[in-house]
Amino acid sequence: MDHDIAIALQQLSRMRGMNALYHRQFFSDVRFTTVTLLALFVAGAAIDPWIFLAIPFVALFGAMSTAFDASYLIFSRQFATRLERFINDRTDSRVLIAHELEESYLFPLDRAKIVTLRFGGDFTWFGFMTAFYTLLGVGAYLTGLALSLNVLSDSARADIGFAYLVTLAIFTLGSLAVGGWWFVAGTGEERLRVVLDRHFGEAGS
Repeated sequence: MDHDIAIALQQLSRMRGMNALYHRQFFSDVRFTTVTLLALFVAGAAIDPWIFLAIPFVALFGAMSTAFDASYLIFSRQFATRLERFINDRTDSRVLIAHELEESYLFPLDRAKIVTLRFGGDFTWFGFMTAFYTLLGVGAYLTGLALSLNVLSDSARADIGFAYLVTLAIFTLGSLAVGGWWFVAGTGEERLRVVLDRHFGEAGS
């Protein structure tokens, strides 16, 4: 077997393993966040309403964790795509088509999207589930925030409420800004594309 092809196959196996690992991690993070949020809602209602103040932070943490997982899914798919094309070209074959199936069935690479969600003709069930989990998280965040504001309004400590809201705003707006820059603006994928183009040639060439 050609030495370069053997190395490419090893790397492809590694990327497929990474993809599987971060899919599992994604759902692990979703389960952890969901259970924690439900526990906080119950504890806030049954034990102490001040517990509600933790809910927006946990919801935001869950969103950032799953987006982090998705960033590795994108990383592994980008590299796996180039490796499959490289092996196909070197073997004059079109056997490795997983990257084409993923592009059509899951979510496209190198196109503007909200992490893995793209609307229009590229909309998929994968994208719908991304929107579904995101909206559930936003709902938990806003509900927790509303409950927190009720608690803070009943408190005589205005300084605590101010500090809480400022801190939450900084984390929320910062996360949205960096997430928009990295995912929606395509900065992350552009960085991958520059390196991959350098070593494999321009995509599609």
